[in-house]
Amino acid sequence: MNDVVLSLSAVVKRFGDNEVLRGVSLDLHRHEVVCLIGSSGSGKSTLLRCANLLESVDAGSVTLFGQSLMDDRVDPDLVRRHIGMVFQSFNLFPHLSVLDNILIGPVYALKRKRSDVRSEALELLARIGLADRADEYPDRLSGGQQQRVAIVRSLAMQPALLLLDEVTSALDPTLVGEVLDLLADLARQGTTMLIATHEMNFARDVAHRVAYLDSGVLVEQGTPEEIFTKPQHASTRAFLERVR
Repeated sequence: MNDVVLSLSAVVKRFGDNEVLRGVSLDLHRHEVVCLIGSSGSGKSTLLRCANLLESVDAGSVTLFGQSLMDDRVDPDLVRRHIGMVFQSFNLFPHLSVLDNILIGPVYALKRKRSDVRSEALELLARIGLADRADEYPDRLSGGQQQRVAIVRSLAMQPALLLLDEVTSALDPTLVGEVLDLLADLARQGTTMLIATHEMNFARDVAHRVAYLDSGVLVEQGTPEEIFTKPQHASTRAFLERVR
């Protein structure tokens, strides 16, 4: 049985003359956590945006559950109902309460009953320790709390997989741990995730697989032990020496 959720095959992305992704191939399996590592500008964020059709692909292919997303007839909005994405910036609606930020997707995009979704949203907030902040507005929350709400907002859509783009990079260092703890919990629960991260210890502890990108090339991938203790390429070794 094929358990590949997302497949990127020889993906190329250019911005003008700048080739940001140069033939990247990567499969993500059900219940798997893959961490993308590499220097800023290596292509991690662009790869996530191509996976979610936020950027078009110049060559290669992207498939979701074996269905090609390259056909012009594919509706990106329908695809994004199956793929949750969380960005560096929290992107919460400032005029909506925490609860309403979570409800807006399932109610308006999935056409679910507000009463049904509300109980699920409150349960999700309870899981991250923010049930008592449901009626607060985002500006009353810390950065770490806002980012946890942003992750829960994606979870409320019941996506097949989560794409997370450097979700701790905008946080005060003292708040990083609470977001990483939530992601670790999700990993233990079997959530399928593709995560771009600078947090090497997190990638080592939580990922099933780590993929190292350099200048738009997926240089190597493997288990955390393989990548962090026995990297095969000089570029990978040099990067890991810089971030230790």
